[in-house]
Parts: sequence; structure tokens; C-alpha cells
Amino acid sequence: MNAVVDSSRILSVCVAKPKTIDYGRRQVSTSIFKQPVNGKILLRKLNLEGDEQADLTVHGGPDKALYAYPLEHYPWWRDEMPDVEFDFGKFGENLTTEGLLEDKVCIGDQFQMGTAIVQVSQPRLPCYKLGIRFGRTDIIKRFTQSCRSGIYFSVLQEGELGVGDSIRHLHSDEHKISVQDVARLFTGQIIDSQFVRRALQSNLAEQMKMFIAGI
Repeated sequence: MNAVVDSSRILSVCVAKPKTIDYGRRQVSTSIFKQPVNGKILLRKLNLEGDEQADLTVHGGPDKALYAYPLEHYPWWRDEMPDVEFDFGKFGENLTTEGLLEDKVCIGDQFQMGTAIVQVSQPRLPCYKLGIRFGRTDIIKRFTQSCRSGIYFSVLQEGELGVGDSIRHLHSDEHKISVQDVARLFTGQIIDSQFVRRALQSNLAEQMKMFIAGI
């Protein structure tokens, strides 16, 4: 399995601080409205400089320090939702990437981005705040069922990264559990006890292992 093509690179870097918005009859704190930034940005163990997760009970932490979403999915979403404007950062991603796809990238794979080194930790399972970002609740189910999940990373080595930086593959995990297959497990598209056992032995984020063990 080729984890990444030679031309893989970062196309955008987006960050946001939490802000409070009106949502129905309540107020919600969210950082999903990411905005692009220029220049080199420091990636720390828990997030990018200038970025901050709003609800640490479900977001953030070392296994969700960095979230990347592939450019390759954007045309598909534009066809699915022609009335929605899709700019980089629309899915709340920190990085919009090219050449880094969930069916090729495996849990535990390691990459260098700029001077930072990161490790794939899990796919994204969206919460209701993606619906806030899109202004429509149907995006939650559609996003999940599409298995176009994007990729969460943990940070092995802090460093700087920026738009145009290459994404260099450093290490392939021995378990060969693709990010897409983990996402498919949660949609019921994979029903395989052997796969579950392999996933539980992999470098998948511990919180997600707990979810899988309960499936």
C-alpha cells in the first residue's frame, strides 16, 4: 500500500479560537469556523499555534492535535451540495492537503510536515458542530456515510509547517489498518471480527478503541 504520493503537500493552514454563537435556544462555544493563515505556524503537542479546541471532552487532546482534510474530496462535495460554498477550512480542518487520502493512509503511519513529525491516530467522527458550520443538520449523516472522514494526527515532534510544504512519508505501520476502513467500521460497511481485533492491536487512538470494543 502506497501511503502517500510524491507530490503530497499542504494547500492551506487554518486555525480558530473558540467563539460563542447562538444555536437554537442556546449558546454554543465552537472553534469550527477556521480561517486561513500565512507563513510558518508552530505545531505543538496539542494544537497549532493560534488554534484552540472549544470542548475538550470530545475535541482536542494528543490524539486530535491536528486535523487534515483532502482537497480531492472537495469536488465530490460540491456536486453533492451545489448550493453550498466550499472554501478551504469548510470542514473545520487545520490542513487542506493534496495526495493524502484515507484509503491509502494507515493508522500509525508517520509523516514529516515542515519540521514537524506526526502520526496518524484516527478518522473523524463528526459532532453536531459540523452542522453549525454548514447551517444544515443533514451534513452529519452524509459526512459519516461518505467515509470521507479526513485524518487526525498526534504530534511526535513539534515543529513549524506552512502552505506549500511537502508531506513526506517516514514510516508505515505494520498493522495496515487504513483510516477509511476504520471509518467504514463505524458505518457498518465493515462487519468483520478479525478486522476489529487487528484495529484494537494497532496504534489507533485509545478512545476510539473503546468505541470499537463496544460495537
